[in-house]
Amino acid sequence: MGRVQGKVALVTGAARGQGRSHALRLAEEGANVIAIDICQDIESVTYPLATSKDLQETVRLIEKTDRRALAVEADVRDAAQLTKAVESGLAEFGSLDIVVANAGIAPMKSPAGLQSWIDVIGVNFIGVLNTVHATLPHLQDGASIIATGSAAAFMPNDIVQQPGKDAGGSGYMVAKNGVANYMHELARTLAPRQIRANVVHPTNCDTDMLQSDAMYKSFRPDLENPTKEDAALGFPAQQAFPIPWIDPVDVSNAVVYLASDESRYVTGMQMRIDAGSYLKFHAFHH
Repeated sequence: MGRVQGKVALVTGAARGQGRSHALRLAEEGANVIAIDICQDIESVTYPLATSKDLQETVRLIEKTDRRALAVEADVRDAAQLTKAVESGLAEFGSLDIVVANAGIAPMKSPAGLQSWIDVIGVNFIGVLNTVHATLPHLQDGASIIATGSAAAFMPNDIVQQPGKDAGGSGYMVAKNGVANYMHELARTLAPRQIRANVVHPTNCDTDMLQSDAMYKSFRPDLENPTKEDAALGFPAQQAFPIPWIDPVDVSNAVVYLASDESRYVTGMQMRIDAGSYLKFHAFHH
């Protein structure tokens, strides 16, 4: 028996990267999956986002595990689109047990300026709220909600970002910090129903978001046009472990745990899958 056998999971940002990995691991452990993604570019983001073809590939991989998947193209910034996506999922599968609010963008170093702030707050923070609020009325007691935060949520923004220098980068950290705080209070609110609300906080993760020119420039600001190889030398600066990044499945394994009954009494958790990033930025105080 799989660890989430017979359950239904909704995953946003499911077309590739961490979202696809989460959807696939949940399917491998027995869940049917509602896979949601915008499947189009956002202008302020300097790297290409996932496509409809990517989302269909996620469905194909899930179906190879003998589980079912429903692909829905929807923008998490739009509450109405998400509500419709949830209704489609319920019509297909009849219930909803696991919510993984994962969709995210990283418009670092974007020439779009303040629009990059608006977009990253919209996707990474408001998108989580929209996902939770669209699904909450349909969750039974004992359900599990998991949001994707970031190691960046625990970093002092005023040290990492110069004021006004990189609106997209600064907004990313603000959004992830907002997710951490929102989910903490959501866990408190849902506790009487034993609906769990937890956050996973990955450090650098080997996805298309990380492997982008914008990220390379963020980690190697000393170079005009840093390559992947250049950035790989800069990426370890974020972790206490001497590694440049973690793999999506490292986060997915935590998601499976938080989705399963193994974590039935775990709620309000800020689970860091960060190779010691937090340790690097925070001193211990007695």
